[in-house]
Amino acid sequence: METLVFLTYPFLACVMLIFIHTYFGVHMLERGIIFVDLSLAQFIGLGIAISFLMGLGHGGSYLFSVGFAVLGAAILSLSRYIARITNIEAFIGVLYIFSLSAGILVLSRSAHGMEEFKAILSGNILWLAPGDIIYSFLLYCIIGGVHFVFRRRFFELTREGRGGFIWEFIFFLSFAFVLVSSVKLGGILLVFAMLVIPALIGRLYTKVPGAVLLCGWLVGVVVSIFGLALSYYYDLPTSPLIILFLSVVFFVLLLLKGIKGGRQVVL
Repeated sequence: METLVFLTYPFLACVMLIFIHTYFGVHMLERGIIFVDLSLAQFIGLGIAISFLMGLGHGGSYLFSVGFAVLGAAILSLSRYIARITNIEAFIGVLYIFSLSAGILVLSRSAHGMEEFKAILSGNILWLAPGDIIYSFLLYCIIGGVHFVFRRRFFELTREGRGGFIWEFIFFLSFAFVLVSSVKLGGILLVFAMLVIPALIGRLYTKVPGAVLLCGWLVGVVVSIFGLALSYYYDLPTSPLIILFLSVVFFVLLLLKGIKGGRQVVL
């Protein structure tokens, strides 16, 4: 019973992360900008790193992360214009490398730089406070509600580019605010995995957004349960373990689909 109580908050955090990030993952796969989550999250992480170096408290760290989130959203809102000049995935990759390198340089000047760098990458999802869960839940509900009300416009924006800079900025700004909270909950790596892998698993079987969401949610929740349990019992890092399980599930399902497709071709 004590174990179940202890794992309640981490499990709720995983469920929230899976639900909100699988939705955004559907959009990112449709747009073909897979690594935007990783680059934007790392850009926000750069803001957090700067706040660590300056010795700011929780409030200062949050303000820096929000500031970098808004700036990152503004940059990515120009992605369709940038794509006319250069390869957009390459641009996103450069943004990620810049943010990562700058973050390492900033934290190298901090007394506890490596510990802080590890916290930004992997988070500490087993030791979340109730306030973290409540705040993230309310934020995700607000952003999810906005996207549900304007779902048709957002999907038209994703598929056809209809909407212009303002709606593009609203989309990326809402995504950036999600990341500010998500990085604190699970770290950059887990957030990226939950954005891409569940949606990718769903798209192995269907291209219908609603079905992709349901499939991704189901797989993500089940994998999170196993990951949290094994992490607790064997004292293993939680985020990397969940990422490992998600990746293995994807590879196995991809292999099975490939084998099935090969048999159909032979027949």
